[in-house]
Parts: sequence; structure tokens; C-alpha cells
Amino acid sequence: MLDGPFDSWKSDVPSSPRPLLVLTTCASAEDADRLAASLVEQRLAACVNALGQVQSTYRWQGRVEREQESLLVIKTTEARLAEIEKVIRERSSYEVPEVLAIPVHGGSAAYLGWLADSVAERKE
Repeated sequence: MLDGPFDSWKSDVPSSPRPLLVLTTCASAEDADRLAASLVEQRLAACVNALGQVQSTYRWQGRVEREQESLLVIKTTEARLAEIEKVIRERSSYEVPEVLAIPVHGGSAAYLGWLADSVAERKE
């Protein structure tokens, strides 16, 4: 699904799952905080950065809208994407919540290893 010309990062960390950055927006800082905590607690995300009070300009139902939102940058792996999308859809107040997955094509082997371990499913 995410194959492309920049797959060379795999040679740096050959045994790690494919890392992703997932972007989503929330209507309030409180919603963003709750979603971030839930994703990390459920081991769906290794880390979530919340950028509060971003100005979003978009077209919705034929009109140009402007809103203050909180942007979440979710660090995860491709294997967790479907679960993350499900949680976002369940918790979002938006009719069409943003879920954009961006493949990570490189990075520190130590960080990418930590990320993969943080979201790995645990057999209990």
C-alpha cells in the first residue's frame, strides 16, 4: 500500500514495521488531549504531539469555513492504522474526521525501534 521510490529506509531498520505519521484535527484542546491519551494508552500510538489553536480554512457544504482546531501528529505503524482510524471516527465530533497517514521514509534507527516496540501488540 505504501510502496514507493523512497523505501530505502527499510535498509536502516530491516525488521521494524513501517512507521507512519497520522494527522487528525479536533474541535477543542480537551478533545485532542483525550484522544491522544487514549491512543497511547491503547498502544496504538507511541507518541502524539498536540498543536493547539491551528487555524483551519476549508470548504464544507459549499462554503469556505475557518475554525480554530487542535492538530494531532500521531506516531505509529502501518499495522495500527485501521484501529487508529476506528478510534478517531468513534470519538470525533466531525461528520468527516481527518485521517491522513504519511509514510516515514527514514529516521533514527533507535527512535524507529522504540516506536515499533511501543505500538507492538502484546500477547497477554
